[in-house]
Amino acid sequence: MPDADPHAEPKAPGDIELKKAPQEPLAPSSDGQSGDGAAGGGLEGMIDLPVVKNQNKNRRGQRPEWLRVKLPYGETYKNVLDTVEEHDLHTVCQSAQCPNMGECWSKGTATFMILGDVCTRSCGFCAVKTGRPEEAGLDWDEPRRVAKAAAKMDLSHAVITSVNRDEREDGGAPIFAEVIRKIREKQPGCTVEVLTPDFRGIESAIETVFEAEPDLFNHNVETVPRLYRRVRPQADYERSLRVLEMAKDAGLRTKSGIMVGLGEERDEVLQIMDDFVEIGLDVMTIGQYLQPSEMHLPVESFVPPEIFDWYKEVGEDKGLDHVESSPLTRSSYHAEEHV
Repeated sequence: MPDADPHAEPKAPGDIELKKAPQEPLAPSSDGQSGDGAAGGGLEGMIDLPVVKNQNKNRRGQRPEWLRVKLPYGETYKNVLDTVEEHDLHTVCQSAQCPNMGECWSKGTATFMILGDVCTRSCGFCAVKTGRPEEAGLDWDEPRRVAKAAAKMDLSHAVITSVNRDEREDGGAPIFAEVIRKIREKQPGCTVEVLTPDFRGIESAIETVFEAEPDLFNHNVETVPRLYRRVRPQADYERSLRVLEMAKDAGLRTKSGIMVGLGEERDEVLQIMDDFVEIGLDVMTIGQYLQPSEMHLPVESFVPPEIFDWYKEVGEDKGLDHVESSPLTRSSYHAEEHV
């Protein structure tokens, strides 16, 4: 075999031939090893597919073919944008640079981000602005504006998320509750999903949201516990699990999600699934991390679509009601199907 050309350009992350995935996960062999040679006991049935390493961590434009998305387009997209701007609202679609914005907005759906557009936390993956909000108070007219926009867009499912407001004891929870009530008042029949912060674990704040009875309570753990110090330095994995467990105990349908490609191991993802099953979580989302800017954490690897399919199968086999898993999955992707 000839030596590699030292002057050759390195392959882009997408320039790799993937092995065809079997229809079902590979069964463990008789010696306790999974079909791909991984040790048994944690990675049984692992699909024999490579993870595409990102060899150009600071060159954000180089992505595999499966991560290409359509640009925003269409009259419906324009109408959503006009509605958001008319009512002086923020969307996480814009603030977090969601890759699905074109698809979702063209279908007439959007995720509203309340409590301003400045977050008091500095997560290494997030594109939302970080700092201390200029206005310490709450915008009590915001619930009315969100509900009016939801009605104008004739939404059948609304997703409400927010920045962290750690400078407040209530974390902005009263606004979450009021948005839920106003949407039901202005757009009867519209289901409401909330994607909340952890409210620093303050039970009175969390229960304020519960009392408004959202149709789906979502709080993301975002990544595996080992990576929290780097990815979510002001958060705590066990605290996030506790918030989700409280929601389940309150009788709510629950949801949480993670990103992959930040340096996690597959057995760590499976452990999160086990933790979710233990607390009775209903819906899990898994998507590829994409670096918003060179100031954010680099992508460690691009996970092939077949691995996302495998995660979905394994998670649902473990007992999760639904696993939404694909490279472009985000918390609100296909959210109307999760209620």
